[in-house]
Amino acid sequence: MLSEQSAATVRATLPAVGAAIGEITERFYARLFDAHPDLLRDLFNRGNQASGAQKQALAGSIAAFATQLVAHPGRRPDLMLERVAHKHASLGVLPEQYPVVHEHLFAAIAEVLGDAVTPEVAAAWTEVYWLMANALMAIEKRLYARSGQTGWRTWTVVERIEETADVATFRLRPADGGPVPGHRAGQYVSVGVTLPDGARQIRQYSLTAAPGSAVRQFAVKRVDGDATAPGGEVSGHLHAHVRVGDVLQLSAPYGDLVLEDLTGLTGLTDTGVPLLLASAGIGVTPMVALLEQLVRDGHRAPVTVVHADRSPAAHALRSDQEAYTAELADAETVFFYERDAEGAGRPGLVDLTGLAIPAGTRAYLCGPLPFMRAVRAQLLARGVAPADIHYEVFGPDLWLAKDAG
Repeated sequence: MLSEQSAATVRATLPAVGAAIGEITERFYARLFDAHPDLLRDLFNRGNQASGAQKQALAGSIAAFATQLVAHPGRRPDLMLERVAHKHASLGVLPEQYPVVHEHLFAAIAEVLGDAVTPEVAAAWTEVYWLMANALMAIEKRLYARSGQTGWRTWTVVERIEETADVATFRLRPADGGPVPGHRAGQYVSVGVTLPDGARQIRQYSLTAAPGSAVRQFAVKRVDGDATAPGGEVSGHLHAHVRVGDVLQLSAPYGDLVLEDLTGLTGLTDTGVPLLLASAGIGVTPMVALLEQLVRDGHRAPVTVVHADRSPAAHALRSDQEAYTAELADAETVFFYERDAEGAGRPGLVDLTGLAIPAGTRAYLCGPLPFMRAVRAQLLARGVAPADIHYEVFGPDLWLAKDAG
């Protein structure tokens, strides 16, 4: 999809752009928010902007996309954009916002690289940008059409459950009394709240019930701040202020950490695909929905449920994991705790040594990035195919940023 001339130019300038991409994204966001302060107030996550996580994610995605285009100029790497498109759709990103991004991104490139940005270089990287933008818009258009929901819908909190000292489950029904639309196990919704300073901030929370529930259900971990990082604005607001009877604005469900076709031959028996569901901390939330779906589907192949947490007391939704696992034909739970593990699980960090990982295992991961990288490395060493390892990142996807760094 990338023209031959542009491919040559991008290949020649990729090292320079890659080396400066961090400064470029810094300038880009400064320009964007100076011209459109409403985007920072009402769309972008202010916490991720303050920490630099969003800048790293953008830099990583641009560098990875350009690298793939140069390596395979005849095709557009849409697959790597699926996760970004799901996040954009959950935020309500629209096609008319892409030219605004282009304007400020390329102004930032010109500011940082100066005279090195010749007309030829500008044209080549413009082609890269619009290949990426058009791919995202096409995917987002399909996602919007599939969801059947435009914009936000108002939901009423009908129950609040304190799972642990810092995790609460919120159960909601549509305020208009209408039906609860379907979703896929493992997906999330965006939740929009208005904070005391008037800003409307949006966060994503995984649904913790499988499709077919009469409510929308998600769990929120309160993120407390300290001297090194601010606390979670939205999680703190939900914990402190949202009670039964209050209303919240929710998007349609999105996300690609979903169960694909799990039928077919595994070895010599038609039992389906063996699975490993590995989570840490609040990453447990999509795994509970996946487990419930497996129970409903009558999944018969082996399922290994792995979870890591600070302690048994901090382990939210443990009883749900255990209950659903007990209903499956061939499943086990293995829990790891940094402290107080005696009698409740194994001590220390996740170690897959000794766990059965059958041939053809498909793995689903959710938790902090270091945890997922460590588990992925162990799975690869055990012979699990890279294409069979799926993951969900809460917040900006820094996996690409780390790989591009």
